[in-house]
Amino acid sequence: MKVSYYPGCSLEGTARDYEESIQAVCKELEIELQELPDWNCCGATAAHSLNHWAAISLSGRNLVIAEKMGEDVVVPCPLCFNRLKTAEKALLGVDKGQFQYTLHGKVKVWDMANFISQDGVLDIIESKVKKPLEGLKVVCYYGCMSSRPPKITDAKDCENPVSMDRILKCLGADVIPWSYKTDCCGASHVIARPDLVFKLVGKLYQKAAEVGAECFVVSCQMCQANLDMYQDKVASKLGTEIYFPIFYFTELIGLALGNPGVKTWLSRHFVDPLRLLKGKNLI
Repeated sequence: MKVSYYPGCSLEGTARDYEESIQAVCKELEIELQELPDWNCCGATAAHSLNHWAAISLSGRNLVIAEKMGEDVVVPCPLCFNRLKTAEKALLGVDKGQFQYTLHGKVKVWDMANFISQDGVLDIIESKVKKPLEGLKVVCYYGCMSSRPPKITDAKDCENPVSMDRILKCLGADVIPWSYKTDCCGASHVIARPDLVFKLVGKLYQKAAEVGAECFVVSCQMCQANLDMYQDKVASKLGTEIYFPIFYFTELIGLALGNPGVKTWLSRHFVDPLRLLKGKNLI
Protein backbone atom coordinates (compact mmCIF):
# COMPACT_ATOMS: atom_id res chain seq x y z
CA MET A 1 0.00 0.00 0.00
CA LYS A 2 1.43 3.35 -1.04
CA VAL A 3 0.35 6.82 0.17
CA SER A 4 1.88 10.27 0.29
CA TYR A 5 2.76 11.60 3.72
CA TYR A 6 2.72 15.08 5.24
CA PRO A 7 4.57 14.88 8.60
CA GLY A 8 4.23 18.50 9.74
CA CYS A 9 6.74 20.47 11.76
CA SER A 10 6.43 19.12 15.28
CA LEU A 11 7.06 15.51 14.28
CA GLU A 12 10.60 16.56 13.40
CA GLY A 13 11.12 18.05 16.88
CA THR A 14 9.07 17.67 20.04
CA ALA A 15 7.03 14.73 18.68
CA ARG A 16 9.92 12.61 17.41
CA ASP A 17 8.54 9.66 19.38
CA TYR A 18 5.32 9.87 17.37
CA GLU A 19 7.17 10.13 14.04
CA GLU A 20 9.51 7.23 14.81
CA SER A 21 6.64 5.00 15.89
CA ILE A 22 4.66 5.89 12.75
CA GLN A 23 7.58 5.03 10.48
CA ALA A 24 8.28 1.75 12.28
CA VAL A 25 4.67 0.62 12.42
CA CYS A 26 3.91 1.51 8.80
CA LYS A 27 6.99 -0.42 7.69
CA GLU A 28 5.73 -3.50 9.55
CA LEU A 29 2.28 -3.07 8.01
CA GLU A 30 3.81 -2.67 4.53
CA ILE A 31 2.42 0.84 4.17
CA GLU A 32 4.85 2.89 2.09
CA LEU A 33 4.86 6.51 3.25
CA GLN A 34 6.12 8.83 0.51
CA GLU A 35 6.95 12.13 2.18
CA LEU A 36 5.85 15.18 0.22
CA PRO A 37 8.95 16.74 -1.34
CA ASP A 38 9.71 20.29 -0.19
CA TRP A 39 6.62 20.45 2.03
CA ASN A 40 6.09 23.55 4.16
CA CYS A 41 4.44 24.43 7.47
CA CYS A 42 0.64 24.28 7.31
CA GLY A 43 0.35 27.52 9.28
CA ALA A 44 -1.16 26.04 12.44
CA THR A 45 -1.88 27.37 14.89
CA ALA A 46 -1.52 31.09 14.16
CA ALA A 47 -1.74 31.77 10.43
CA HIS A 48 -5.51 31.50 10.04
CA SER A 49 -6.07 34.02 12.84
CA LEU A 50 -3.85 36.57 11.09
CA ASN A 51 -4.33 36.20 7.34
CA HIS A 52 -6.92 33.93 5.67
CA TRP A 53 -5.28 34.08 2.24
CA ALA A 54 -1.87 33.15 3.66
CA ALA A 55 -3.33 30.32 5.72
CA ILE A 56 -5.07 28.77 2.69
CA SER A 57 -1.96 29.23 0.55
CA LEU A 58 0.37 27.56 3.06
CA SER A 59 -1.71 24.38 3.25
CA GLY A 60 -2.84 24.65 -0.37
CA ARG A 61 0.73 24.40 -1.62
CA ASN A 62 1.11 21.06 0.18
CA LEU A 63 -2.10 19.76 -1.36
CA VAL A 64 -0.92 20.70 -4.84
CA ILE A 65 2.30 18.75 -4.22
CA ALA A 66 0.22 15.76 -3.07
CA GLU A 67 -1.93 15.91 -6.21
CA LYS A 68 1.17 15.90 -8.37
CA MET A 69 2.32 12.73 -6.58
CA GLY A 70 -1.04 11.14 -7.33
CA GLU A 71 -1.52 9.34 -4.02
CA ASP A 72 -3.88 10.01 -1.11
CA VAL A 73 -2.11 12.02 1.58
CA VAL A 74 -1.96 10.84 5.20
CA VAL A 75 -1.52 13.43 7.96
CA PRO A 76 -0.59 12.38 11.52
CA CYS A 77 -1.08 15.77 13.20
CA PRO A 78 -4.79 16.65 13.72
CA LEU A 79 -3.99 20.37 13.58
CA CYS A 80 -2.24 19.92 10.22
CA PHE A 81 -5.07 17.68 9.04
CA ASN A 82 -7.62 20.33 9.95
CA ARG A 83 -5.68 23.06 8.14
CA LEU A 84 -5.19 20.94 5.01
CA LYS A 85 -8.88 20.07 4.97
CA THR A 86 -9.75 23.76 5.40
CA ALA A 87 -7.55 24.60 2.41
CA GLU A 88 -9.10 21.78 0.40
CA LYS A 89 -12.59 23.17 1.00
CA ALA A 90 -11.48 26.70 0.06
CA LEU A 91 -9.62 25.65 -3.09
CA LEU A 92 -12.55 23.56 -4.32
CA GLY A 93 -15.25 25.99 -3.20
CA VAL A 94 -17.04 28.96 -4.67
CA ASP A 95 -14.20 31.36 -3.85
CA LYS A 96 -11.44 29.18 -5.28
CA GLY A 97 -10.43 31.81 -7.87
CA GLN A 98 -9.10 34.22 -5.25
CA PHE A 99 -6.22 31.94 -4.22
CA GLN A 100 -2.88 31.36 -5.93
CA TYR A 101 -3.15 27.56 -6.10
CA THR A 102 -5.49 25.41 -8.17
CA LEU A 103 -6.72 22.11 -6.77
CA HIS A 104 -8.64 19.41 -8.64
CA GLY A 105 -9.78 17.21 -5.75
CA LYS A 106 -8.02 14.11 -7.07
CA VAL A 107 -6.55 12.87 -3.77
CA LYS A 108 -8.09 12.23 -0.37
CA VAL A 109 -6.70 13.86 2.77
CA TRP A 110 -6.59 11.28 5.60
CA ASP A 111 -6.21 11.72 9.32
CA MET A 112 -3.62 9.09 10.31
CA ALA A 113 -5.80 7.36 12.91
CA ASN A 114 -8.72 7.12 10.49
CA PHE A 115 -6.42 5.71 7.82
CA ILE A 116 -5.01 3.03 10.14
CA SER A 117 -8.48 2.09 11.41
CA GLN A 118 -9.71 0.95 7.99
CA ASP A 119 -10.90 -2.66 7.99
CA GLY A 120 -8.15 -3.85 5.66
CA VAL A 121 -5.38 -2.32 7.76
CA LEU A 122 -6.89 -3.67 10.99
CA ASP A 123 -6.90 -7.15 9.46
CA ILE A 124 -3.16 -6.81 8.81
CA ILE A 125 -2.53 -5.55 12.34
CA GLU A 126 -4.53 -8.41 13.86
CA SER A 127 -2.53 -10.96 11.89
CA LYS A 128 0.76 -9.51 13.18
CA VAL A 129 -0.03 -9.02 16.90
CA LYS A 130 2.56 -10.85 19.02
CA LYS A 131 1.76 -9.40 22.42
CA PRO A 132 -1.93 -8.57 22.94
CA LEU A 133 -2.45 -5.62 25.28
CA GLU A 134 -4.69 -7.64 27.58
CA GLY A 135 -5.58 -5.98 30.86
CA LEU A 136 -4.49 -2.49 29.76
CA LYS A 137 -7.38 -0.15 30.59
CA VAL A 138 -7.34 2.79 28.19
CA VAL A 139 -9.44 5.79 27.25
CA CYS A 140 -9.00 7.13 23.73
CA TYR A 141 -8.67 10.90 23.69
CA TYR A 142 -9.11 12.51 20.27
CA GLY A 143 -9.13 16.19 21.14
CA CYS A 144 -11.07 18.64 19.02
CA MET A 145 -9.19 19.06 15.73
CA SER A 146 -9.37 15.75 13.83
CA SER A 147 -13.16 15.58 13.70
CA ARG A 148 -14.54 19.10 14.14
CA PRO A 149 -16.05 21.02 12.50
CA PRO A 150 -17.54 18.21 10.40
CA LYS A 151 -18.21 20.55 7.45
CA ILE A 152 -14.40 20.81 7.20
CA THR A 153 -13.22 17.36 8.34
CA ASP A 154 -16.07 15.39 6.68
CA ALA A 155 -16.26 13.35 9.91
CA LYS A 156 -19.46 11.34 10.24
CA ASP A 157 -18.91 10.74 13.95
CA CYS A 158 -17.55 14.13 15.01
CA GLU A 159 -18.81 13.89 18.62
CA ASN A 160 -17.94 10.23 19.04
CA PRO A 161 -14.93 9.31 16.89
CA VAL A 162 -14.01 5.65 17.10
CA SER A 163 -10.85 5.19 14.99
CA MET A 164 -8.48 4.68 17.94
CA ASP A 165 -11.12 2.66 19.82
CA ARG A 166 -11.18 0.24 16.88
CA ILE A 167 -7.40 0.06 16.73
CA LEU A 168 -6.94 -0.53 20.46
CA LYS A 169 -9.64 -3.20 20.56
CA CYS A 170 -7.82 -4.92 17.71
CA LEU A 171 -4.68 -4.89 19.86
CA GLY A 172 -6.52 -6.55 22.75
CA ALA A 173 -6.69 -3.56 25.11
CA ASP A 174 -9.64 -2.87 27.40
CA VAL A 175 -11.08 0.26 25.74
CA ILE A 176 -13.31 2.12 28.18
CA PRO A 177 -16.15 4.28 26.84
CA TRP A 178 -16.24 7.83 28.19
CA SER A 179 -17.89 11.14 27.34
CA TYR A 180 -14.83 13.40 27.11
CA LYS A 181 -12.95 12.01 24.11
CA THR A 182 -13.37 15.23 22.08
CA ASP A 183 -13.03 17.82 24.88
CA CYS A 184 -10.34 20.44 24.25
CA CYS A 185 -7.01 20.28 26.12
CA GLY A 186 -6.35 24.00 25.60
CA ALA A 187 -3.63 23.42 22.99
CA SER A 188 -1.18 26.32 22.65
CA HIS A 189 -3.04 28.40 25.24
CA VAL A 190 -0.69 26.68 27.68
CA ILE A 191 1.84 29.41 26.81
CA ALA A 192 -0.34 32.41 27.66
CA ARG A 193 -2.96 30.84 29.96
CA PRO A 194 -1.52 27.78 31.72
CA ASP A 195 -4.17 28.20 34.42
CA LEU A 196 -6.86 27.58 31.81
CA VAL A 197 -5.10 24.58 30.33
CA PHE A 198 -4.41 23.05 33.74
CA LYS A 199 -8.15 23.28 34.53
CA LEU A 200 -9.11 21.61 31.23
CA VAL A 201 -6.50 18.88 31.58
CA GLY A 202 -7.33 18.34 35.24
CA LYS A 203 -10.94 17.65 34.28
CA LEU A 204 -9.78 15.05 31.76
CA TYR A 205 -7.67 13.29 34.41
CA GLN A 206 -10.59 13.27 36.84
CA LYS A 207 -13.07 11.91 34.31
CA ALA A 208 -10.63 9.22 33.12
CA ALA A 209 -10.07 8.16 36.73
CA GLU A 210 -13.82 7.98 37.33
CA VAL A 211 -14.28 5.38 34.58
CA GLY A 212 -11.32 3.30 35.78
CA ALA A 213 -8.78 4.10 33.06
CA GLU A 214 -5.06 3.60 33.60
CA CYS A 215 -3.77 5.60 30.65
CA PHE A 216 -4.70 7.84 27.74
CA VAL A 217 -4.23 7.02 24.05
CA VAL A 218 -3.89 9.99 21.69
CA SER A 219 -3.19 10.86 18.06
CA CYS A 220 -2.40 14.55 18.59
CA GLN A 221 1.03 15.72 19.72
CA MET A 222 -0.41 18.90 21.27
CA CYS A 223 -2.82 16.84 23.37
CA GLN A 224 0.00 14.46 24.26
CA ALA A 225 2.21 17.34 25.37
CA ASN A 226 -0.43 19.03 27.51
CA LEU A 227 -1.45 15.80 29.24
CA ASP A 228 2.09 14.47 29.62
CA MET A 229 4.30 17.48 30.37
CA TYR A 230 2.29 19.17 33.10
CA GLN A 231 0.88 16.24 35.04
CA ASP A 232 2.83 17.02 38.22
CA LYS A 233 1.75 20.68 38.14
CA VAL A 234 -1.91 19.77 37.63
CA ALA A 235 -1.68 17.21 40.43
CA SER A 236 -0.29 19.87 42.73
CA LYS A 237 -3.13 22.24 41.80
CA LEU A 238 -5.71 19.54 42.51
CA GLY A 239 -3.97 18.43 45.71
CA THR A 240 -3.83 14.79 44.67
CA GLU A 241 -1.53 12.21 43.10
CA ILE A 242 -1.95 11.56 39.39
CA TYR A 243 -0.32 8.87 37.28
CA PHE A 244 -1.59 8.60 33.72
CA PRO A 245 0.85 7.58 30.98
CA ILE A 246 -0.05 9.25 27.67
CA PHE A 247 0.56 6.96 24.69
CA TYR A 248 0.44 7.66 20.99
CA PHE A 249 -1.72 4.99 19.40
CA THR A 250 1.16 4.06 17.08
CA GLU A 251 3.41 3.36 20.08
CA LEU A 252 0.91 0.80 21.34
CA ILE A 253 0.61 -0.77 17.91
CA GLY A 254 4.39 -1.10 17.94
CA LEU A 255 4.27 -2.65 21.42
CA ALA A 256 1.67 -5.22 20.40
CA LEU A 257 3.64 -6.05 17.25
CA GLY A 258 6.84 -6.53 19.24
CA ASN A 259 8.76 -3.67 17.65
CA PRO A 260 12.19 -3.21 19.29
CA GLY A 261 11.97 0.60 19.17
CA VAL A 262 9.20 0.90 21.75
CA LYS A 263 11.38 1.62 24.78
CA THR A 264 13.21 4.36 22.88
CA TRP A 265 9.96 6.09 21.95
CA LEU A 266 8.57 5.81 25.46
CA SER A 267 11.80 7.09 27.03
CA ARG A 268 10.99 10.55 25.65
CA HIS A 269 7.78 10.83 27.66
CA PHE A 270 7.63 12.96 30.82
CA VAL A 271 5.34 10.51 32.65
CA ASP A 272 7.14 7.15 32.66
CA PRO A 273 4.89 4.55 30.93
CA LEU A 274 7.19 1.63 31.73
CA ARG A 275 5.93 1.36 35.32
CA LEU A 276 2.43 0.63 34.06
CA LEU A 277 3.52 -1.68 31.24
CA LYS A 278 5.87 -3.70 33.47
CA GLY A 279 3.05 -4.13 35.97
CA LYS A 280 0.96 -5.63 33.17
CA ASN A 281 3.83 -7.83 31.93
CA LEU A 282 3.63 -6.07 28.58
CA ILE A 283 7.26 -5.01 28.38
